[in-house]
Amino acid sequence: MSMLGATASAVQPFFLGTFASNCSSGMTVTKIPDRWDNSWGNNLRLGKLLDDAGIDFMLPIARWIGYGGETNFHGNVLETMTWATALLAHTRNITVFATIHTVANHPVVVAKQLATIDQISGGRVGLNIVAGWNKPEYEALGLTLPDDHVTRYGYAQEWFDVVRALWSRAEAFDWDGTYFKLKQVLGDPRPSARLPILNAAGSDHGRKFAIQNADFLFTPAIDLARSKDEIAALKAQSKQASRAVDVLTFSHVVCRPTEREALDFLNYSARENADWEAVDNLVRLQFAHAQSFPHDLLALIRDRMAAGHGGFPLVGTPEQVADGITALHETGFRGTTLSFVDYAEEFPYFRDNVLPILEARGIRIPPLAQRSAA
Repeated sequence: MSMLGATASAVQPFFLGTFASNCSSGMTVTKIPDRWDNSWGNNLRLGKLLDDAGIDFMLPIARWIGYGGETNFHGNVLETMTWATALLAHTRNITVFATIHTVANHPVVVAKQLATIDQISGGRVGLNIVAGWNKPEYEALGLTLPDDHVTRYGYAQEWFDVVRALWSRAEAFDWDGTYFKLKQVLGDPRPSARLPILNAAGSDHGRKFAIQNADFLFTPAIDLARSKDEIAALKAQSKQASRAVDVLTFSHVVCRPTEREALDFLNYSARENADWEAVDNLVRLQFAHAQSFPHDLLALIRDRMAAGHGGFPLVGTPEQVADGITALHETGFRGTTLSFVDYAEEFPYFRDNVLPILEARGIRIPPLAQRSAA
């Protein structure tokens, strides 16, 4: 049973996961030689470390073309469906999401793939739905990016309606929609339980889609006062839609014994050695085609884009990092992902020094108690 499933609210007060470990350099747009190597071996090592520590989930980015620069940031990316399947076969408790672009993956195929992974994992797979925004990726796939969010999310809605129909109907059916014309399709096997659904959205159309379909809306935490208001509004909207939608964010961790050590490493990795050409390409594409980041704040966080792809900075001593996570919790976020310059090398220090503080504060429950409650 997925820890993000039906029992989640009774088990873990604040979710923790990782983000983008399937991508070259992870979330840090840096040129340093010891940046994250996203090889399968490193991902497997990380997955086992996270699973043993009681971390709740791993979330990948689906990417088809890099951002250029000296490192071609995110030019090397492990495909997320196969990545998730392999990780789930080697772990026991952690949830692993597959990140799927609706435009690049047929819903009948995806529904069967996820139902198969559900069996392999014992109900620990999740689905992160991406409606699409990155024009060069569309062009790489020979597709045309619709200019309007109405079309993008209209397509995504019908795509997910097909998936849900395959997961819920016991008899073969026809589908005569705007985007899909299907004859006598049947979803067999079907998942054993409802999969957790995640969606990142910034536009009004995107957030409406998330409220209608997702369990978790994924959004940046740039200004916590602003985030608190946004979360309250989203909660009110989801309640009005008779749905329970929680809000997740993403963070970048630089945790060291002293604040000076953490700041020095942040400066070394994400300022002195940032791949600024790739950063600027990333920011430019976000401005041009996406609304995941508020555009009035995007230009202010260029440094954050280098350090952690715009994630909330958790930089300093274990106590300071725990304070940052506590602040996210108090803002109303249900959880956060974590990224590191080198996930597998840096996570053990976080595990040994930050998690105990969070447990003492009641924000996290230790793995054994967590599993007993489930």
